[in-house]
Amino acid sequence: MRSIFSFVFFLLLHCAVSQEIRVLDGETSQPLVNALLYNDSRSKTVLTDMEGKCDLSVFTPSERITISHMGYEPRITNKSQIRRRNNNVYLIPRTEQLDAVVMSISKWEQQKKDIPQKIESISAGDIAFTNPQTAADLLLNSGQIFVQKSQLGGGSPMIRGFATNRLVLSVDGVRMNNAIFRGGNLQNVISIDPFTIKNTEVVFGPGSVIYGSDAIGGVMNFYTLQPHFPRADTLVVSGNGNLRFASANREATLHGDVSVSSKHWSSLSSVSYNRFGDLRMGSHGPERYLRPNYVIREDGTDVLVANDRPRNQVPTGYDQINFLQKISHRPDTDWQYDLGLYYSETSEYSRYDRLIRPDREGSGLRSAEWYYGPQKWFMGNFQAYHKGENRFYDGLKLTTAYQFFEESRNDRDFQDPELNRTREQVDALSLNLDFENRRIGALRLYYGGEYIFNYVNSEGSVFNIETLEEQRAASRYPDGSTWQTLAGYLNAEYKAMPNLTLLSGFRYSHVWINADFETTFYPFPFSRANLDNGALTGSLGLSWFPDQTLQVTLNGSTGFRAPNIDDIGKVFDSEPGSVVVPNPDLEPEYAYNVDLGIRKNIKDKAVLMANAFYTYLVDALVRRDFTFNGEREINYNGELSNVQAIQNAAKAFVYGFEFGAQVSLNSEMQITSNLTITRGTEEDDSGQESAARHAAPTFGDLHYIWTTPRLKTDLFLVYNGEIRFEDLALSERSKDYIYDLDADGNPYSPSWYTLNLRSQFKLSDALTASLTLENLTDQRYRPYSSGIAAPGINFIVALGYTF
Repeated sequence: MRSIFSFVFFLLLHCAVSQEIRVLDGETSQPLVNALLYNDSRSKTVLTDMEGKCDLSVFTPSERITISHMGYEPRITNKSQIRRRNNNVYLIPRTEQLDAVVMSISKWEQQKKDIPQKIESISAGDIAFTNPQTAADLLLNSGQIFVQKSQLGGGSPMIRGFATNRLVLSVDGVRMNNAIFRGGNLQNVISIDPFTIKNTEVVFGPGSVIYGSDAIGGVMNFYTLQPHFPRADTLVVSGNGNLRFASANREATLHGDVSVSSKHWSSLSSVSYNRFGDLRMGSHGPERYLRPNYVIREDGTDVLVANDRPRNQVPTGYDQINFLQKISHRPDTDWQYDLGLYYSETSEYSRYDRLIRPDREGSGLRSAEWYYGPQKWFMGNFQAYHKGENRFYDGLKLTTAYQFFEESRNDRDFQDPELNRTREQVDALSLNLDFENRRIGALRLYYGGEYIFNYVNSEGSVFNIETLEEQRAASRYPDGSTWQTLAGYLNAEYKAMPNLTLLSGFRYSHVWINADFETTFYPFPFSRANLDNGALTGSLGLSWFPDQTLQVTLNGSTGFRAPNIDDIGKVFDSEPGSVVVPNPDLEPEYAYNVDLGIRKNIKDKAVLMANAFYTYLVDALVRRDFTFNGEREINYNGELSNVQAIQNAAKAFVYGFEFGAQVSLNSEMQITSNLTITRGTEEDDSGQESAARHAAPTFGDLHYIWTTPRLKTDLFLVYNGEIRFEDLALSERSKDYIYDLDADGNPYSPSWYTLNLRSQFKLSDALTASLTLENLTDQRYRPYSSGIAAPGINFIVALGYTF
């Protein structure tokens, strides 16, 4: 009996002494790997494993234990306090992370404090807290990127006065921009599933040294979840499940992912499904935004019917599904191989701004139907990494990818039986080889090469909805056209002094386009387009710390955009009464940029940030009046239309200021704010000046955040300034149906604000509930250049489960 009692006592004592705990992210409840635990004298240290676990047996019950991790506020506790919290410790992310690591400038890890360009990082914790419906909303929620929407199934980011094909989208190091990215508004960003994003890094300003053509206004890098390898030779299974509902568009979203990992192999599988209904706008605002009527097909004819709920934007709803599969293999400590398979598909969805266009008389609607076909995106991405010290590199990264894009457009005028259809498919192959070399003292070199090939398939048809007959028609682009580029780059980081870092680089890119034009439907005065262009770009910047609390950054850089298939070959009804025709005689456009940044830390209680930038664009590719076979007007789809084309016909300059503040009131409460002011002017070849189309209005936000280990709450204000008629781009003035009217009857974009409340509560270590109330005062507003009004009061509830 005594031996049994002794054995039980030993077990109890052992359990009390060898206590296992978990260290978790205070926002996402995700395990923190390699968190450091130590006593006051640092004579005892422990690291957490892949599951965030560690054993405290080395510490005595009375010792103070400090728990620290890069990017998190350190926490001081002891064994008793940890036991009272079910052996879980939550670390709160820091307000400002100067020691954060970024990858967007060189494709390799660098300290953010050494980078002269402005970079905004959006973490998985930020994404989980803001609960964005799409990746476009994810960018919008940052408060530093303006997003335009022509329909619910969309979102076109604007950065520093540039948008669409003057910005680069990148997913896990693979360029998403393809040969038919257009100057108009794009919705490709919604193909990226927010639930699978580990981190997003947005580079403000030109990034052509690393990313080549199109990186004029900025680069948006999305890094998706990566399966991890446990340190021990065990099998680890983990995963997440999410449910979400939103009232403004009756969203129903379901997501699940599971990760299975062993010492040498790991796998991550993810699926998300979204169903969105018609979007409801707010109650208080311009009546012009209401939807008083819409078109239905009844007894074989188009009928304009009254909308008994004019705040409902009919039709705007759609469905979307996303898949992600990743497999990683690490045979040893020097090599790793990653395979990623991505797939996204939407249902058909209406382009709402085209459905609200009035007809020529102004008494009805021009279009009976205008919708995009399913938007599809597939990517297969294989990456190989090698770490090794040799003469040529310390790190090697090989990335090869295949992407498939499909999109289509379908439109039919009111009472017209003919439905015009176009469908585009793009096959994109890419190969990137990137090197890192740290061997030359204080100098670090990054260099590599890139090859990209795009093949464009384009077809057009006319379908008679009454006779059910289909006839071939003009395609949107030259079918079988190709776009390819070959480039090499060198980037260097030099630590001139402990408080001064210089970053410089250059890149040479060559671009080829081959396209054959079909003259069956339009008598083009040319039959082929063969463009052969080269571009040299560079950058030079510095990051300087005059003292430990002040950082000054200065950066000069150039960017370029080579013409693509959309520029040279598109035939498209660009706006009422105008048609864009092909122009095979185009040259690249170039941007010259300088930006200055200041960041001040005040007693670790407040961080103030300011950036000023100026970008000058020459040989700008813009839409201007043109002639077609000597004619300034042609008949297009039964309407006499003004002829336009993309031309190197303009200069442009954009300048602005970006301000930010992060103030910690105490360990639980903080205030953050952002403000962006952008101004831009275009000048055509005749010297006429007009406002730049993609220069967003003044916009910003103000947040009051309260964070505890279990609860996080954010009360915030979002606001946009007014754009007067005099400051409205010429191309926007012709779309007066999407704007309000001023006292003189001219279109303008009114200012607006929303008051919002967002909260997240940990019901348990595994279960998290989120509750959001957006637009509490039910404002009716339409962001600048958007064809769809924003949501009215919106109730969002979500549940997340982690295992």
